[in-house]
Amino acid sequence: MYTPDEYDKKILRLLQQSNRLTTENISLKVNLSQSAVQRRIAKLRNEKIIEAGVSIVSASAVGMGITCIVDVVLHEGSSKTIEKFKQLMQNCAEVAHCYYVTGTYDFVLIVNAVDMIHFEAFSKKQLMDNPNLKHFYTHML
Repeated sequence: MYTPDEYDKKILRLLQQSNRLTTENISLKVNLSQSAVQRRIAKLRNEKIIEAGVSIVSASAVGMGITCIVDVVLHEGSSKTIEKFKQLMQNCAEVAHCYYVTGTYDFVLIVNAVDMIHFEAFSKKQLMDNPNLKHFYTHML
């Protein structure tokens, strides 16, 4: 298994800040030639250290006016119940991220909604009416 060195780590940090940087920009910042940077980036992709190049879309640009963090507690923590809840959240357009966590909560959701009316409709349908859900707590951003 490939282990990134200090140059790779610098390149990764830069790419995490902006995946649109050119190899020329990166090479100047990490003090390597462009060809060396290209080889390293290709290796990082081939080794699956870089999993994807993505663009983060502004929630407001697509009509989502509010973002909420929702802590979820299920009635039971069986693998079947957890997988069922994960699948349900993956199919919700409002759910940007669904994290299975340990401790006080079972899941932490990042939910985007047009407005409070939209969020209320989402929470009623997907959370309040879910028989496997014990409690949920919402934090507005």
